[in-house]
Amino acid sequence: MISKKVNHQMLDFRAIDSLMLYSYFDSDTNDSKSFELPGARPHYNPDRPGQVEHIFLDLVLDIPAQSFQGTCTITLNPIRSGINTLTLDAVDLEINQVKIGKHEVDFDHDGQQLYVHLNQPTEVNQTLKIAIDYTVDHPQRGLYFIGPNSDYPDKPIQVWTQGEDEDSRFWFPCFDYPGQLATSEIKVRVPQDFLAIANGELIATKTKGDQQIYHWLQKQVHPSYLIALAVGKFAEIKEEYNQIPVVYYVEKNRQEDALRSMGKTPAMIEFLSQTFGYDYPYPKYAQVCVDDFIFGGMENTSTTLLTDRCLLDERATLDNRNTESLVVHELAHQWFGDLVVIAHWSHAWIKEGMATYSEVLWTEHEYGADEAAYYRLNEARSYFSEDSSRYSRPIVTHVYREAIELYDRHLYEKGACVYHMIRAELGDELFAKAIHTFVQDNAHKTVETVDLLRAIEKATGRNLLFLFDQYVYRGGHPKYKVSYSWDNDSKIAKVTIKQTQAKDSDKLSEANLFNLKIPIGFGYTKKSKGKSKKKSTPVELKTVTVQVSDREQSFYFPLEEKPNFISFDVGNNLLKTVTLDYPVAELKAQLQFDPDPISRIYAAQALAKKGNLASAKALGEAMVSEPFWGVRVEVAKQLVKVKLDQSFDGLVAGLKDENPRVRRAVVNALAEIHTAASYQAIKPLVENGDPSYYVEASAIQAIAKIAAGNTEDEPTEAEAIALLEMVLQERAGWNEVVRSGAILGLSQMKTSEMALNLILKYTANGVPQALRLNAISSLGRISTGQNNINLERIMQRIQELAKEDFFLTQISVVMALSQMETPKAIAVLNDLAEQTMDGRVRRRAEEAVQKVQKNLGSDKAIKQLREELDKIKKENQELRSRLENLEAKTK
Repeated sequence: MISKKVNHQMLDFRAIDSLMLYSYFDSDTNDSKSFELPGARPHYNPDRPGQVEHIFLDLVLDIPAQSFQGTCTITLNPIRSGINTLTLDAVDLEINQVKIGKHEVDFDHDGQQLYVHLNQPTEVNQTLKIAIDYTVDHPQRGLYFIGPNSDYPDKPIQVWTQGEDEDSRFWFPCFDYPGQLATSEIKVRVPQDFLAIANGELIATKTKGDQQIYHWLQKQVHPSYLIALAVGKFAEIKEEYNQIPVVYYVEKNRQEDALRSMGKTPAMIEFLSQTFGYDYPYPKYAQVCVDDFIFGGMENTSTTLLTDRCLLDERATLDNRNTESLVVHELAHQWFGDLVVIAHWSHAWIKEGMATYSEVLWTEHEYGADEAAYYRLNEARSYFSEDSSRYSRPIVTHVYREAIELYDRHLYEKGACVYHMIRAELGDELFAKAIHTFVQDNAHKTVETVDLLRAIEKATGRNLLFLFDQYVYRGGHPKYKVSYSWDNDSKIAKVTIKQTQAKDSDKLSEANLFNLKIPIGFGYTKKSKGKSKKKSTPVELKTVTVQVSDREQSFYFPLEEKPNFISFDVGNNLLKTVTLDYPVAELKAQLQFDPDPISRIYAAQALAKKGNLASAKALGEAMVSEPFWGVRVEVAKQLVKVKLDQSFDGLVAGLKDENPRVRRAVVNALAEIHTAASYQAIKPLVENGDPSYYVEASAIQAIAKIAAGNTEDEPTEAEAIALLEMVLQERAGWNEVVRSGAILGLSQMKTSEMALNLILKYTANGVPQALRLNAISSLGRISTGQNNINLERIMQRIQELAKEDFFLTQISVVMALSQMETPKAIAVLNDLAEQTMDGRVRRRAEEAVQKVQKNLGSDKAIKQLREELDKIKKENQELRSRLENLEAKTK
């Protein structure tokens, strides 16, 4: 489905990079709550009256009036006799007439479902043609009319659809669940200067007066939620793969951006055809970039819709691969989701997990194993964040309120990690064989999770139910704490492994234990002549696999000599968290020599916790010598945690790193050091800019954070605000990334009325959407330090914004309210939860109520004590830094 990332990830049902939408929710460290909210219940597919064979939509759009007239003809082959009434999903449709063949029949319509009363009961294999004439005026979901208004006069005129999960029923009557597969056909009449794109192949066009009629036919079966239409004055860019048209549709001034953003699609089709063992199955592949799209992308059969926010300008390509990942994600769905269709929403991980894992596979193919491993680590972290801050749930569950609630990080990122564990368990050759078997056996059919297990066993003989039982059918993941010691007399290495997710001794906690085989590697290095460098130092890894099933287990390994480092879970294929308790020498060696970048990252994290000068020096050296940029990013994050003045020098060196992702991580780390020196180190990036939008935006946010938390005379908030105001006036650009950094920076200045006034200014209609959404969400953060008068101003503005019905605006309002510390926020959230038509907004609002209640219950005195403690920590840091230097000189 839609693709991942704000929070600098992808775009599916996950948000959008430039908007940074879910960062506030992710920062919540509350104990994990239940996924099942009040009102959740088991969901099952309805009984089938028959097999839908074909759906034909004949539509006439009235774009100025934002309405349309349609006839939906459903060909149904009954599979049992004696049915007198057919029940279809049809929400907010004005039903004018229903015919069976040539005969008009009676019907009832309650605004949600259409009950068609048959003149005579069904007979098995006696096909029915049900023609439903209907009209829709200003549809609220399913089909969207986009156009200019007084606030946004340059907005293009477009019409587009969005069916997943159960929104097709808002624009045509249907059996709206994924278990019904049928061919489909769309004939649509639009103004002559518009293009209309739909599923399948264009079989006819016809001009009628000033109207153009497009006739599209989808010959391969698919579910109703994948039926799609997009209308607009698009530029059409044609490429091909094996004589199959590959077409990009964008606004007419974005052709270069289209090629820049989607140009790898033919190569991706070839790669995925080989990966899945099945040639691309449709007559074309179109990608249509539309305005105001509510997701990142949607994998409609042969016709993916994408947000136009994914289109990159030349500068954005420097360090933005999110669009590339989005494109390959939605393309992968043409196999997993469209060719092989889930039978029920509870099994959506089969398609969403594979589409997300395809991002990893493509990264490995295009950029190498280290890049893929780091990408996968960040996917796992995305899931960990949700598991710890929102809820922990089984990936497969049919208990929910609305199916859309399932589209979360368990479904996407955890699902992707499960696919990787399957690959690691089988090996590359058997994994490919299993995936090929699954796709080939189930092409143009519906599947459940058990079908994947069966395909694996059929292709490889392996029964992986043990893995599915632990990672798919129940929630959670193992959290390991690993310690190591060496007995030099007996030449024995002792490794102790604890599963910390099982905290108590009761049976419930025991049920949280995982039983897995884990490879442990003992690393030996042979010193090279001259200064040792990781790339030039041979490394031998002796690996032993152990079975870990208890709360705590110790393993003893007789070895010929002491290893230089220890690598837990060699290859890091298991979905887990891990804390290493090793001596500094072994951690330093692992950071320098372990061939796996993820293991080096774990070593950096463990070194940072040591918090001594040796750790700071090792991390500082890694900032310069580490060959992989992903590890350097993580080293920067850890270096700032070593609360010594020496850490500052190691970080500043990273500002010159050639990789913009590293520079960005360094800037974010320096933002945690609230001193004039860190401010001055970052300030040139604000004044002079950076080749990377993201580095520049982070620098802008960082100087505000430093100024807001600074206890010295300089820098002042006034100086920082002046810089940010300059940015807001002069740095409009791609997706408002840079100016959004200024807005987020202003939100750090919680007591400043001047900062608040600037943020409020950018919540107005007419402000570019990406910037406006960030301004709205920032109102919550700045509210916590404002006086009562300004807090009332904020609440009044949020109440106005809460009345808007655009999905992303509602999400931003919820984000803002979730950070506030006033009972009025709860009232607005409750109203929004009751009135919104979007299940995701409803759930986020209800979760935000709980968060605000916790905010209100927090002790202000504790906050004050924390502030005083921070001051003491800073003073102690200076003393410790001096002592570490003295000890080093003494040694």
